[in-house]
Amino acid sequence: MEECRYYRKIAGGAVECQLCPHRCRIADGRSGLCRSRRNQGGKLFSVVYGLPCSLAVDPVEKKPLNHFHPGSTCLSVACTGCNLRCRNCQNHEISQAKPEEVPHYQLSPRQLVDLCLEQKCPGLAYTYTEPLTYIEYVADTARLAHEHGLWNILVSAGFVEQTPLRDLIPYIDAANIDLKYYSDFLYQSMSGGSLHSVLNTILALHRAGVWLELTNLLIPGVNDNMRMIKKMCRWMVDNGMEGVPLHFSRFFPRHKMLQTPSTPISTLYAARDVAIREGIRNVHLGNV
Repeated sequence: MEECRYYRKIAGGAVECQLCPHRCRIADGRSGLCRSRRNQGGKLFSVVYGLPCSLAVDPVEKKPLNHFHPGSTCLSVACTGCNLRCRNCQNHEISQAKPEEVPHYQLSPRQLVDLCLEQKCPGLAYTYTEPLTYIEYVADTARLAHEHGLWNILVSAGFVEQTPLRDLIPYIDAANIDLKYYSDFLYQSMSGGSLHSVLNTILALHRAGVWLELTNLLIPGVNDNMRMIKKMCRWMVDNGMEGVPLHFSRFFPRHKMLQTPSTPISTLYAARDVAIREGIRNVHLGNV
């Protein structure tokens, strides 16, 4: 285990995690909502540090990043944990599981970087679950990766406080942020998050010069309203992000939304047309 870097001690042996807007108050022996950060003896520890549950060599386009070193590969890595509770999560077997419930590898940051070099991948991607919940492992690996000339990709829902994000940004070369809904009500009811926090993450990455692409998964009857999509695209343009690639992705029934039909491809085409009319220059359709 690795002691966490973003928390404070409070009364009675409890701690307050300061990594994400949930600000979990965690009693001794208990874990936060993400399950990967646990209070032991009045100190908060990352219980998944160095224990990735998933490793794969992926094309960079799978992240998806279509304009960052296209045609190259990356070593994708994930530990268990997520600070959201998306009803449609496609990786719920690892994102919503307790660490002890999932088989894992033992790889220190140095071993992970060595594996990336061994596989002849030019960079790493922190992906599949929510990498910000194990930010200590990501930061230590990313820092070492830069020392070896490797780049780092962050694939995240972006639900994080600004201080830890600012500390991580210097080691991140590219990011795909999942902008799930342009609605705070939907963020709260469908995922247990907040729109404002995610928008702040997107703005911080963009202003820092990190290569940025956004994904919007279109779920029938949830966020496939063209007026909402227009507002989202207008926000991007108003904030100087008309050149940020936008991926509209097709939903398939998963997790707690098995009765929801797959997204009609016509919906994705309609969303693309709206985005282009609003001035978004690079629009891509995924899962088609």
